[in-house]
Amino acid sequence: MKDSLFNFLLLVHVTGGTISLLTGTINLIRRKGDKVHKKIGKIFTYAMLATGFCSLGLSIIHPNFFLFIVGSFTIYLVGTGSRYIYLKLLGINQKPTLIDWILTITMLLTGSVFLVLGLKQVFLAHYFGFVLIVFGIFSLRLVQWDFINYRGNAKAKNYWLLAHIQRMTGGYIAAFTAFLVVNANDWPLPVPSFVVWLAPTAILTPLIVKWSRKYD
Repeated sequence: MKDSLFNFLLLVHVTGGTISLLTGTINLIRRKGDKVHKKIGKIFTYAMLATGFCSLGLSIIHPNFFLFIVGSFTIYLVGTGSRYIYLKLLGINQKPTLIDWILTITMLLTGSVFLVLGLKQVFLAHYFGFVLIVFGIFSLRLVQWDFINYRGNAKAKNYWLLAHIQRMTGGYIAAFTAFLVVNANDWPLPVPSFVVWLAPTAILTPLIVKWSRKYD
């Protein structure tokens, strides 16, 4: 029973991840905001959420910290990224819903754990600790923005659009990172694990900054 559930979740996880990479790449390179973008974005969102929840399930059945990290970030980034489309009036006549708080508080706790574990690993001379520190700081920074936005204190007029762009792209980075990590052993030349983990973030973050400045 346990193995059957694992295999089922793995199948959904791989299928969802493949769909996410394809749809995410399409929306990444084409025009933003039109009907096609929105339709593809919905497919991307559902596929990513399915992948994220399956990652958590897989990491529980067969403990795997890699899957737990990917699952946590995927659900938070894509979950809040899609939710911000419906949170355009925070501070005027709108308040965050229970699901918004659940996503944010869960990431607050998870990000804190990443940061503590990362510092511990660096202290023990394990370079992978830097990966956990980067993801911990990144997640806590996003959580901080959530609290600011939820209170209606957003500085940017289009805070919801900024959050949507940043987090959906972040979700794509998570999917891309997972793809690279899983296939790292098949590369012709060995690459340090922390480089594989952080390369997509380093490459795609400038695009997030570029698009964010347009609406800031």
